[in-house]
Amino acid sequence: MYSHMMVGSNDIDRSKTFYDATFKAIGGKEGIKDDKGRLIYMHNGGLFLVTTPIDGKPATAGNGCTIGFAMTPEQADAWHAAGVANGGTAIEDPPGVREGGGMSLYLAYLRDPDGNKLCALHRM
Repeated sequence: MYSHMMVGSNDIDRSKTFYDATFKAIGGKEGIKDDKGRLIYMHNGGLFLVTTPIDGKPATAGNGCTIGFAMTPEQADAWHAAGVANGGTAIEDPPGVREGGGMSLYLAYLRDPDGNKLCALHRM
């Protein structure tokens, strides 16, 4: 059912620095800009896009929204470190294992430079 995910940005170049670093940390490639100035990241059949809002209003983060990326614990640590080093903000608890509801997950959380909440997740 999933086809793509898109977030808004108020500064595409700043977003490119952040997302290039985080995706490269987990084996992805740098984003490409299309003819409309949107960033496009392709990895393992998924698409992640970053754009300035088409209505001309400022981009804002969705309150209550989280975008999750599946990866190994080692990738999650590299992703988290790359994000913090490139304009992201560490949020929630430090990266690590969380237990609850009969599940064990490795989680790492960031906010991108525009405030979008991102999660690295590995089901143990």
